[in-house]
Amino acid sequence: MLTEAFITRNIPIPKGNNPSIIIRTDNGPQFVSKHFGEFCSNFKIYHERIPPKSPNLNAYIESFHSIIERECYQQHTFSFYEEAYYWIDKYMDFYNNRRYHGSLKYMSPNEFYELYKGTEYPKEMALRL
Repeated sequence: MLTEAFITRNIPIPKGNNPSIIIRTDNGPQFVSKHFGEFCSNFKIYHERIPPKSPNLNAYIESFHSIIERECYQQHTFSFYEEAYYWIDKYMDFYNNRRYHGSLKYMSPNEFYELYKGTEYPKEMALRL
């Protein structure tokens, strides 16, 4: 998943001894697995885990889960996997390409990414990213 994310966003996989990418997660089973830990270690990715029972430290992903619940899951009844996949994929395209985000200066995530890739984020945004 991380390799695909790096490729999709044209982010070079980190090299060298100093981690240049930080990934913050909860303590879910996929993030405490040996495979995930080895991947982070091999590619010098710093894996920051939030303490248990502290969702406020991962507020952006918690907000995302609330939004997708309200704007996608509650709007559709899924009878089978392919139907769920279709609607969630369609929603993710909307979320990333057309839905405006107040925290991103009322741009979609892809608009924001295209505007700021390869540059420093605006100072007022740095604390939120």
